Amino acid sequence: MVESTRTLGRSGIEVSALGMGCWAIAGPWAEGRTPLGWGAVDDEESTRAIRRALDLGVTLFDTADTYGAGHGERLLGRALAGRRDAAVIATKWGYTFDERARQATGTDASPAYLRRAVQDSLRRLDTDRIDLYQLHLADLPVARAQALIGALEGLVADGLIRAYGWSTDRADRAATFGQDARHAAAVQHSLSVLRDAPDLLAVCAKYDLASINRGPLGMGLLTGKYHPASRLPRDDVRGMTSGWLEWFRGGRPAPEWLRRVHAVRAALTADGRTLAQGALGWIWARSDRTIPIPGCRSVAQVEENAAALARGPLTPDQFAEVERQLAALRAAALREVDRPYWPSPMLPTARP
Repeated sequence: MVESTRTLGRSGIEVSALGMGCWAIAGPWAEGRTPLGWGAVDDEESTRAIRRALDLGVTLFDTADTYGAGHGERLLGRALAGRRDAAVIATKWGYTFDERARQATGTDASPAYLRRAVQDSLRRLDTDRIDLYQLHLADLPVARAQALIGALEGLVADGLIRAYGWSTDRADRAATFGQDARHAAAVQHSLSVLRDAPDLLAVCAKYDLASINRGPLGMGLLTGKYHPASRLPRDDVRGMTSGWLEWFRGGRPAPEWLRRVHAVRAALTADGRTLAQGALGWIWARSDRTIPIPGCRSVAQVEENAAALARGPLTPDQFAEVERQLAALRAAALREVDRPYWPSPMLPTARP
């Protein structure tokens, strides 16, 4: 069984080994006419899902100020009312937005904006501190990120944040905070059974950082509910074509990724786990620093994911079988048809 709690890197903050990603429950927002949310949501069901997660021992809730153009933080704050001390809140900054219009408007990596952004997040979350504050700009040049460390340390000293990190799939960026920033505690990066991240995991191990894993279920592909004929609605971020969204194309699951899901399904579910639970078990077996944060929009999804904690990581034999299947897929991906999709890294402009 996986340990039910982990320490958030070198911060000393205790968190559950499973978190809840809150992008999908933040509601609609867009960049022009391009949707960035997951379509219409039921705020009451989302609130129930957050509270049920707490009931089941999930304590880490990851959001961002830009999710829903501020609505995601407001929703999380309301859901945690009266139970704030039982939760660990992680949010992000760096993208700018218009709350009233629900529009993304650009980026701002200045120290002055950082100070404004943290105050705005505290107000929306209705809390006096943020447990983990994460830079959301994945490809920000190292020198510009280093220029933010002093301001972040000042926020720690003031008690407004407890620790900070960077949401990036670039190992050199992650290492910058790891080696230079005293209160850096985590790297948030893409990791799933479909896409490993050995360089990021190595950085986390070297600098004693937590590995917070976005996309652990492949934006839904590893729930098993999608098939070749599935089509996502146009108001869902997965329903449009984007260079940073690899799992879906033209509103449909990408066939090369569905083939890989099919290939590892039997190994992930051999002991009675659901496909999603097997995928989470693979992540825990991959590294003892990992904290997957699958997105949930319903109580039922929360309950299925939380049940994975009782099953824990895949056994060594199960993990080895999954890796055997993946090795065959990686070799097959050398064919021209798959070359653009495996193992190319996610583009640095990824928003999640």
